[in-house]
Amino acid sequence: MTDHPSVRLLALEPAAIHALAAGDLAAANRAAPVVLTPYLIAPDAGGVWRMRSRQIAADPATAGWITRVIVDARSGAVVGRAGYHGPPDDAAMVEVGYAVDPLLRRRGYARAALVALLARAAREPAVRIVRATISPSNLASRALVLQYGFVEVGEQWDDEDGLETIFEVGAA
Repeated sequence: MTDHPSVRLLALEPAAIHALAAGDLAAANRAAPVVLTPYLIAPDAGGVWRMRSRQIAADPATAGWITRVIVDARSGAVVGRAGYHGPPDDAAMVEVGYAVDPLLRRRGYARAALVALLARAAREPAVRIVRATISPSNLASRALVLQYGFVEVGEQWDDEDGLETIFEVGAA
């Protein structure tokens, strides 16, 4: 694997997540320990934050598993978002998701975030399977997960994202 930048996946307080869900970057920044960027309230990000906001409102315990911000460990800049869709399910599976600001892509941030997510999954006794669902047209993300041993196991239709290919890998 190629070198990648060092990143931290930083959990946000519920107030910041709720503000991002509402598209209120100023309020999100007041509740966040880092400077959040306009990318996090871009149209393609809003649905993620709204979903996570509803999730933690319904079950605050899920906050430890959901989407975080990707922070470049050297500069401290927020470069995207990454995390799990929720805690492990009854089949001991977690689904990963990640997105990098288009202005900062092709620098290894998605790779570094995926490595961090896989490392945490490997440390968690409750996780046996890691899943990624990716649009067939997202060739970069498909290539990335294949480099980490994910195998294609099927397809699904997502009401927000459309057709997705399902990839899975063992957590260990």
